[in-house]
Amino acid sequence: MTPPYFSAMARRAHEPPISWLMRLKLERPDLISLAAGFTDDETLPVRHVRALVNRLLARATAGRAALQYGTTAGLPALRSLLLDRLRQQDEASYEKLTVDDVVITNGSQQLLYLITEVLCDPGDVVLVEDPTYFVYLSILQARGVRTATFASPADLSAKLDALQKRGWLPRLKLVYLVTYFRNPTGHTWSWPMKEEAWRILRRYERAAGHPIFVLEDAAYRDLRFDGEDVPSFLKLDPGNRRVLYTNTLTKPFATGLKVGYGILPAPVRRAVLRAKGNHDFGTANFLQAILARALEDGVYQNHLQRLAQTYRRKCHTLAAALGEQFPHEIPEGGLYIWTQTPNSEPTGFRSRLFQRALRAGVLYVPGELCYAEDPSRPVPRHFLRLSFGAPTLAQIREGVRRLQAALRSSEPSETGRRGQPVAVAPK
Repeated sequence: MTPPYFSAMARRAHEPPISWLMRLKLERPDLISLAAGFTDDETLPVRHVRALVNRLLARATAGRAALQYGTTAGLPALRSLLLDRLRQQDEASYEKLTVDDVVITNGSQQLLYLITEVLCDPGDVVLVEDPTYFVYLSILQARGVRTATFASPADLSAKLDALQKRGWLPRLKLVYLVTYFRNPTGHTWSWPMKEEAWRILRRYERAAGHPIFVLEDAAYRDLRFDGEDVPSFLKLDPGNRRVLYTNTLTKPFATGLKVGYGILPAPVRRAVLRAKGNHDFGTANFLQAILARALEDGVYQNHLQRLAQTYRRKCHTLAAALGEQFPHEIPEGGLYIWTQTPNSEPTGFRSRLFQRALRAGVLYVPGELCYAEDPSRPVPRHFLRLSFGAPTLAQIREGVRRLQAALRSSEPSETGRRGQPVAVAPK
């Protein structure tokens, strides 16, 4: 229990479940983790990064600049390259956007936190998809922000009506969407879905009495291995007034280089930079310089092609191993497959299945973590998220075999009989 002399936010915060899952894997190397969204180890660009660093440090002037402090907003060269990349991806000129609209952060996770910090007070409301990225739910919970959920754009209008009837609409600050290969389901928002949601949200702004921002989390956009790209919400808002676009270079290139970025409306951007200044007054300049060179030289873009082949093969290997026993859809990118148990068997940390799977040496993310608190529906307990990013093809097959064996197992449940202890899971 957190001591009462800690802040209200510290007392609300709990250990993120993902931290516990990562620690379990480190403590038990024998575990096959289909849980945390680690990326493929073999494709990490060691040779390319070595060459980029050597070139960066070959000239004293460039090397000193990279090893010195930068600005809170980030390296101008990197911000310019990222804006150019967005224009190419969205096939839009974005003439009203400039380098000043781009902010560099320590991964996109920091930007999600900063945006929530500057926009939301305790008791405010954030509308999220059902299910959604559970680490962001931890941020909302720690900051005392209420959540409301919706299942699809068709459901959005009804949920906004319900918020209006409850008197919550004036407290609704933003709608959080993982629009590319959603963590956890792998679904991607089509362009018609984005257009429909945009029209609905604009219709409710007058009743809210303030802007309702779309927080578009595009962290997996560059991890597409099939299908065609979809423009971001920014294409519906070329003046950059309502969209908070966040993305990352971490998962697509190298997770050890924690660099994310966002394109934000001016009032939000100024507030985020003030808050970031208090946090760290700038993301590591050296990491930014490496990534700027990777983008400028085409190393980043070429690396994505290799990743696409790797993750396509891993995704289809996982899908084939799951077979019909675990119903699922095959995503066109990202790192995850969303599935459910036969006969709706619970999958939570203290469930029989999770404890059996842990004893069998395999980890997964219980799907219930991905559902926000919402009194309008019970939390589904029978889903699970599986990641194909880090494990090898052989580990994927073996991990699913262990999971299937755990499902068939008739060992005692979580009571801990026969000397089998229950893993102490986070609340």
